[in-house]
Amino acid sequence: MQLGPYKFENPIILAPMEDVSNMSFRIICKRQGADIVFTEFTSSEALIRDVKKAFKKIQVSEEERPIGIQIYGSLEGSMEQAARIAEEQGPDFIDINCGCWVKKHANRGEGAGLLKDLNKFEEIVKATVRGTRLPVTVKTRLGWDENSIVILEVAKIVEQAGAKALTIHCRTRSQGLQGQAKWSWLEQIKKNVSIPIIGNGDVTTPDHVKQMLETGCDGVMIGRGAIANPWIFKQAKHYLKTGTYLPLPTLEEKIDCCIEHLKLNVEQRGLKDGVITFRKHYIGYLSGLPNVSRLRAELMQLAELEPIIKRLHQFLDESSKLILT
Repeated sequence: MQLGPYKFENPIILAPMEDVSNMSFRIICKRQGADIVFTEFTSSEALIRDVKKAFKKIQVSEEERPIGIQIYGSLEGSMEQAARIAEEQGPDFIDINCGCWVKKHANRGEGAGLLKDLNKFEEIVKATVRGTRLPVTVKTRLGWDENSIVILEVAKIVEQAGAKALTIHCRTRSQGLQGQAKWSWLEQIKKNVSIPIIGNGDVTTPDHVKQMLETGCDGVMIGRGAIANPWIFKQAKHYLKTGTYLPLPTLEEKIDCCIEHLKLNVEQRGLKDGVITFRKHYIGYLSGLPNVSRLRAELMQLAELEPIIKRLHQFLDESSKLILT
């Protein structure tokens, strides 16, 4: 699979996730083996209006490469301008969100709303391609609902409009995140176009990565499966190479990664915002551990970095002593 100057074999990719895929989480996933990462989706209208918050979302670092900036919108002119603006931030790719199922976006003709108007869909992709010299990729869904699955037609549109790869979340817009993702569509899509096809949806284990690749797709994108388990990229690569499973992360590895992630978040967002926005990650790093409910409650009350780190180390020591006894 070739994207610009980068060549990949069975890449395992971090999905763009709103309020999750910020720089600190992307760096953690890169360190755990993610081949490509993408920013949270960012409004084309916000970018062309120079909204400061939007520009913060598309900041990238050298450690993250290769990285794509994902943008969304329903106006061709805005998407063309936004692609140009996003390119100035120094990413490796520009990705178009044509799959967001949330009503406030889809009902405005953004995200998955474009699946209801394929002429508009085509113009959005063409405009974005015009706006940048970087490879443009597209992320979408199977269709609006079960009665309007248009992914085979969409794949052709994406290819002919000049995009270089297509990621398919194998659900319809009406499913949201419910029901089972239908991976069987990937084989049909792959036969329909020559651009790389990346599968997405319900990938939470190394076995899932292998099974999705067996459909013939060129890469696998992982979203929710990485939130509580950023090690999944390393685990999947090991499994694909050896057919064996890596040991699950130890408690010490989980605590160390949690602290590493927290420090990155504070470094990038400042102390107050870094600590507050990180709180949602405690449940992922600490899930399944003994006596963890009380620990999470305590951590949610702490607002300074050092007391949080001290409490996590204390919990590790306490848990280690329990195991020894």
